[in-house]
Amino acid sequence: MEVGAEGFARHLPRLRRLILRAAFVGERPGRLVRPHLFDSPAERYVKARQSVQRFTLAQLGLAIFSAENSNKYVVHSYNFFLFPSTLGIRDVEFTLSASSIQFLSHYGFDYNKFLKDGIPYMNEVQEKILRQHLLAGTWKVCSFYCLFFFLFFFFFPCVIGYHMLEVQLVLRQALENIVTDSSFQVMVKKVSPKHRQLLENSSYDHCQKKLILLSARGFTNLFHILVKAKKPLVGHNMFMDLMHLHDKFYRPLPESYDEFKRNIHTLFPIIIDTKTVTKSVQKVRCTIFFVWSSNLYKNLTHPLVFSSNLNPKGPPCPVIALASGCSRYAEKKCPHEAGYDAFLCGSGKVLLKNSSDTVLGFVEADPSFSQYLTVLAEHVNKVNFIRGGVSSINLSGEDAPCRHPPALVVHVRGWPGLTEGQIYQEFKARCRFDVRRLSKNQFVLLSQKYKHVRLVLRDYRHHPHLQVSIYRHWRHSPSVNCLLQISGVVALWSLLAFVLGGARSC
Repeated sequence: MEVGAEGFARHLPRLRRLILRAAFVGERPGRLVRPHLFDSPAERYVKARQSVQRFTLAQLGLAIFSAENSNKYVVHSYNFFLFPSTLGIRDVEFTLSASSIQFLSHYGFDYNKFLKDGIPYMNEVQEKILRQHLLAGTWKVCSFYCLFFFLFFFFFPCVIGYHMLEVQLVLRQALENIVTDSSFQVMVKKVSPKHRQLLENSSYDHCQKKLILLSARGFTNLFHILVKAKKPLVGHNMFMDLMHLHDKFYRPLPESYDEFKRNIHTLFPIIIDTKTVTKSVQKVRCTIFFVWSSNLYKNLTHPLVFSSNLNPKGPPCPVIALASGCSRYAEKKCPHEAGYDAFLCGSGKVLLKNSSDTVLGFVEADPSFSQYLTVLAEHVNKVNFIRGGVSSINLSGEDAPCRHPPALVVHVRGWPGLTEGQIYQEFKARCRFDVRRLSKNQFVLLSQKYKHVRLVLRDYRHHPHLQVSIYRHWRHSPSVNCLLQISGVVALWSLLAFVLGGARSC
């Protein structure tokens, strides 16, 4: 089901009920910055933070899974179009990536819905600023509806949803002797300033400050429901997703990586990243293999896609039923649509829960959700970390280091001015390495595969310009070399002082 600004307020009470009785919630908003094997989690966070702050969320998907019994789940999938709130003292600016626009257009993303019917949102800092300006009467609307009309009566038949409030606020701010109403459509009526003051102070006014805040918060209201419900949150490669949720709906991202982890763990105490789970659980019953690629689950079997045969066969497998009004994903695949991605993440988790009891150590035929979490305790709150210094980010503890093959050091001779890019081009034909300059004529190479390390060591054994060897910290580290040089100088001066001091005594 697609939801925009026009129908969001109408759907919110139902969404609240669904979330409160849900077993878990699948989500899918954002994308990742370019990863680098040398990145520590803190370094990657700094890079990603800059990206998240520049870009907006155009679409967010939620799949709400409710357990009807021990072996049946009903899923409500929602696609929310989002657009930054235009109520406030500052106009929000954001960046669009040309390649992302082209990519999403290829998969049918509707930019008209994003621009015209996107649900507003704001974080706590933006809400505080708006609240202060509402109390002081210094707020303004940054919207394309800033047109002013001076009429006795006028109707706006094309204005719907959130924009109805914007139009009323613009008109009231511009004209002192009118009052507006939006019981059905926006109506403008000429009244005296005194009569207007009486109407605005009544409980019947549709532009009360609390209603303005509620409308301006938009999707953030649903985010607060999710946070209060404390339901398990399921996603796939969730690092950037969690950063977007924090920045757009909670607070601006902190500078500290550790503070970010603490905040996310407080907001969502139970997070399950299906990428982390499937890296450990390679094979599950019912011949379902989860392989993530540019086409989402590359080998996701058809029974999850077609309504005629929605579920895999066999007693151990769960029944996944699409709720009434949310059945579009049973009829066709919608890759890279946020709601569809969330549906796949949640479905994958259900199948892992119910189909891998032998692999995960279940003895009972129908393990409960709490038992499932107990067995998967080592994966809970572990968010996958793509190509970096750790295998996963631990939101509730210390990050475990990743076991990479040994790094290689390349010593350049007779080839001046060589850059990291040129080194990468030199080696990419044989293998895939990430490159980092170590010194003027030395580079460090880091790979994820031992066979690539062995291949390079073998092929470059007699290269005339590039000498390749295993990186040894005590030998190649600039800081260690600097320390050794300083120690050598100190030792030399100490020796000279001893010798000269001894000579004077003689």
